[in-house]
Amino acid sequence: MRNRYLDLLRAVAIVRVVLYHSTGWAALTVALPAMSVMFALAGSLMAASIDRSGPLAVERRLRRLLPSLWAMTVIAVPAMLLSGLAWDWRVLYWGFPLQDPPANGWGSMALAATWYLRDFLWFVLLSPLALPAFRRFPKTSVAIPYAALTAITLGDLAVHPIVRDMALYGGAWLLGFAHHDGMLRRVNRRALVAAAGSLAVGGAAWIVTHPGPRGYDLNDIPLGNALWSAAFVLVALGFAPVATAARSGRLLTILNARALTIYLWHVPIIVAVTKLGEAHGLPTRGWDGISWRLVVIVPLVTVAVLLAGWVEDVAADRPPRLLPGRRPRSAPVSPALPPVAVPVAAEAGGARR
Repeated sequence: MRNRYLDLLRAVAIVRVVLYHSTGWAALTVALPAMSVMFALAGSLMAASIDRSGPLAVERRLRRLLPSLWAMTVIAVPAMLLSGLAWDWRVLYWGFPLQDPPANGWGSMALAATWYLRDFLWFVLLSPLALPAFRRFPKTSVAIPYAALTAITLGDLAVHPIVRDMALYGGAWLLGFAHHDGMLRRVNRRALVAAAGSLAVGGAAWIVTHPGPRGYDLNDIPLGNALWSAAFVLVALGFAPVATAARSGRLLTILNARALTIYLWHVPIIVAVTKLGEAHGLPTRGWDGISWRLVVIVPLVTVAVLLAGWVEDVAADRPPRLLPGRRPRSAPVSPALPPVAVPVAAEAGGARR
């Protein structure tokens, strides 16, 4: 039994990520800042896990996160080593990505999306400390990532990518804490809309005046991305319906139960399809290129889900299934028989047998 609304947000976000990487349409990053939404939902779930399990929540989250990465690593790392990647102890980061693990030419493209797992790992590790601090100083805690990102941007500071991403997505993670604690529901609706509106205006102004190399693609404009995403998350979670235990539809169940598999495997598939298309002289840009690639990419991602998705079941202590969500068939029930009076002596004798 799941919260349908949160399931819907996560499902739409993962579909948007796949569509963006398949098309490169910058407008998608503005219409739905999917990564911030995913970090906010993860922050809400992490807060719930800490409340249930305390520090053990970290181990449980890592157990849910890492096996899917390992399943890809078993294939990707030997392939990169055989195709020119020099052995280095940092290859071990593919097992526990506290930093970006090394990759060769094709690997750096096909496995580029693993930055999300790196950042997710750090947020999980820091959450047992961040959650008590947030509950003691909620407004200050949420403001710190945005202030840090503003300082990095305006000061043109050279910082480690992990520090930059903590500032970029940390606010969304903490807004997830606020959602779990019910803080957003307790805020006056007008005040919530005013705050979201101010953030959206500020973000839009920065985006328009500081376009990146791909125009208004938010991935190239960190400060605008953070402000615009904060406005989106405030509205999406602030006006979320009260959580109810409701059974999600089959498609939502599959997308949520296989979200990590879809995320990890869709980029290698897109890169492989695009390279093969280019090698055979097929268009890869424009409507023609996008159309035929999507027709190929979607079935291949489905195949990847069928082949590797069961790892997510094992990691979550669920029975492994080809596709989740199908209800087990119950045994046929015999028609009710009319009651029959049983003598006490016979009943006693039957018990003895």
